[in-house]
Amino acid sequence: MSVAGLKRLWPLAIVALLVVAITLSGATRYLNLQTLHDHEAALRGFIGEHLLLSLVVFMAAYAASTAASLPGASILTLAGGFLFGTWVGGTATVVGATVGAVLVFYAVRTSLGEALRGKAERGGGRLKAMMDGIRDGAFGYILPLRLMPIAPFWLVNVAAGAAHAPIRAYTLATFLGIMPATFIFSGIGAGLGAVLARGGEPDLHVFTQPAVILPLAALGLLSLVTTLVRGHLTRRRKPS
Repeated sequence: MSVAGLKRLWPLAIVALLVVAITLSGATRYLNLQTLHDHEAALRGFIGEHLLLSLVVFMAAYAASTAASLPGASILTLAGGFLFGTWVGGTATVVGATVGAVLVFYAVRTSLGEALRGKAERGGGRLKAMMDGIRDGAFGYILPLRLMPIAPFWLVNVAAGAAHAPIRAYTLATFLGIMPATFIFSGIGAGLGAVLARGGEPDLHVFTQPAVILPLAALGLLSLVTTLVRGHLTRRRKPS
């Protein structure tokens, strides 16, 4: 294989290695609130002494999880708010998620794009529709998909890569679009951390506390808007 061919494969190789490494490590078993609660003192002690390193490790872990398209993103976002607070944790999450999304974008664009484009063109369906929309205007099409999760996060990454979206438009739309939901979830995590710091327990009662219920209300509103938009788009696609 030529040097150019190897260069095209490196993003895909990184994603594949991340999937294997995370799967074999069993890290996903620890993505739960109980684990955070059990190790809270040790985690906060390390963060207090090594804040910058902790943020870099958290962003790298989030980027790896996003690139591998593994479940647990919501728990990681909660963990960011829990450990670092709403704004610092939310910002670290946005950066990590964007880096992971860009890695998937490059993996598809350089290694899998041609095969996926051909399959989408032949089969039609959701992927082709998204690719067509991205070609018509990448930023304006991707931003609403990031603001309101009408389509799975990973599918938008794949469609953008297969459609050869401009990297700047894709990155900016992703970075800005995931902010609202990210900071809401981060706020919930920070609220849970505040409740536990006062001696509470990670049970259903924490969801009655103002520090938790206000971000939850914002999340409910975002979900309602997303549902209404999805319903509107579905009705528009139906033939009259």
